[in-house]
Amino acid sequence: MDTWQYPFEIKYATVLDSIRIAYVDEGQGPKTLLFLHGLGSNLKSWQKNIAALSNEYRCIALDLPGYGKSSKGDYGFRMTFFARSVRALMDTLGLEQVVLAGHSMGGQIAMHLVLHDARHVEQLVLLAPAGFETFTPQEKEWFARVYTPEVVRATPEEQIVKNFELNFYDMPDDARFMIDDRMEMRRHPEEYDHYCRMIPQCVQGMLEEPVFKQLPRISVPTLVIFGENDLLIPNRLLHPARTTIEVAQTGAARIPDCRVEMLPQAGHFVQWEQAARVNELIRAFIQ
Repeated sequence: MDTWQYPFEIKYATVLDSIRIAYVDEGQGPKTLLFLHGLGSNLKSWQKNIAALSNEYRCIALDLPGYGKSSKGDYGFRMTFFARSVRALMDTLGLEQVVLAGHSMGGQIAMHLVLHDARHVEQLVLLAPAGFETFTPQEKEWFARVYTPEVVRATPEEQIVKNFELNFYDMPDDARFMIDDRMEMRRHPEEYDHYCRMIPQCVQGMLEEPVFKQLPRISVPTLVIFGENDLLIPNRLLHPARTTIEVAQTGAARIPDCRVEMLPQAGHFVQWEQAARVNELIRAFIQ
């Protein structure tokens, strides 16, 4: 959305021949952090982390293709497509080594990138990542029925507000811009139609390209951070008996060099709700 206000200067780079990527590039330092947002989000979800960490490190965050101020198109939106796009951006910006941080879907994208080619990733930070929770073929069929463009488009405003609130232990006022941005998008039919078609494809992309069995092949030191009060992972409808900490520990145990941090009073948007603590953990991990 060109009309959205971003807290940092937006730059643009063209990758994979024709995809225009919007990104921010703040700070300088001995390491470069590259941030990948999650489903239905954009680079603004990292602003509390960039504001603090850019005092010590170079911090880059992008709008994934199809999101925010980046190019819109019928890209298929598989996780390997996103990973290729991020890798192409790294090449375009000349990034030799990065600390790769991904939230939710962005975490699954980050894992795909590392699994395909870890040479330019020195450390991995996964915040409430998708990919640790596994789904049966029947459960994947349920997602296909539930997440359709028609269902997304028909979601009433009050449910949109509730859906955002479910991302938090206690949604703070300074996160309400996420709701405002979504409501503004609804007033732009072409943008909202693209969003409604893209979201189900992204969900299917996560389901069709799982990473759980490949986790032992992740070869870089990894930090996993979850909020103890995450209401989205695990899926409460399909896996009511599972807990967030069990999903976190089960996934992390498969990664050879990995530690897990569970943060109290934090939901799915842990990097926003407990930004100071997340920033401390990232600093300690990458020093």
